[in-house]
Amino acid sequence: MQEPTFLILTALAAEPLHGYGVILSVAALSGGDVKLRAGTLYGALDRLAEQGHIEVDREEAVDGRLRRYYRLTDSGAGALSAEVERLRRNASAAETQLRRRPSFGGAA
Repeated sequence: MQEPTFLILTALAAEPLHGYGVILSVAALSGGDVKLRAGTLYGALDRLAEQGHIEVDREEAVDGRLRRYYRLTDSGAGALSAEVERLRRNASAAETQLRRRPSFGGAA
């Protein structure tokens, strides 16, 4: 799973958000490292909806414009959970390997 996809699903895990809310949440979750552009975001949202990982929660008109809110589906929560476990395993393997390096406190 690509990092932006992971962060979009993470942003939607707690509550439904509209597109700009997702952009802000992803920036906050990544410490500012990932800055989604609108075109990238909406392409990803369309793809995630096609995969059944997210769906439209509701739409509301704000200042004459339609604001669409997205929510994580059970399928999306499962995919996110699986990715969390994969990342956890990889981080643990990396940590184990780093401890084996003499300069990082491992055996000489």
